[in-house]
Amino acid sequence: MSSTFTQPLDSLGPAKAAAENDPAKRDYLEGREQFKKGEYAMAAMAFHNALKGFEEQGDEAGVANAADRLGDVCLERQDYAAALAHYRRAYAICEKEEDSFSVLALNKKMAAAHRKLGEFDQALEYTFDMVEHYQLTKDPKGMVETMTMIAELYQEKGDKLKAAETYRTIAAIHRNFKHQRMAEEFATRADELERA
Repeated sequence: MSSTFTQPLDSLGPAKAAAENDPAKRDYLEGREQFKKGEYAMAAMAFHNALKGFEEQGDEAGVANAADRLGDVCLERQDYAAALAHYRRAYAICEKEEDSFSVLALNKKMAAAHRKLGEFDQALEYTFDMVEHYQLTKDPKGMVETMTMIAELYQEKGDKLKAAETYRTIAAIHRNFKHQRMAEEFATRADELERA
């Protein structure tokens, strides 16, 4: 099944032309501009109006994009619970459409929100889903970045042994790719945690 969500509306070339005849798309693009300027209240209002317009049109791709952007606004405003609610709405649509790359992006955002809330176990659940995605797509860079986040989450949670174990796994990945300096760096981090 091909996805309609992989590219957000604002990344599509003809989006601005289409927006002239569609108030929901116009509101969405306005929200994007306000967000770029750091005008989060204005962005939230525009994305909210876009969301309502997309709902009325039955445009699920539009709903997912607007909900995702509302989540971004809430994240910037440090309203993590509201951000999670918006991200979950977008996630449900993207998952139904089997859009694995949008689900991955939302997993990152939801992990970040849970982390800010100090909800490390929930954040870890999302990062484990990300690891699975990177295994399936054979993406070692994404895997290492996510494993680093997992190690940091374990540290923040106070589980030094699991953090050390995760750093050793990262070191092994670097060794497999002949990145000796990076492998040593992560092995050293693991040793320091085990000694602490």
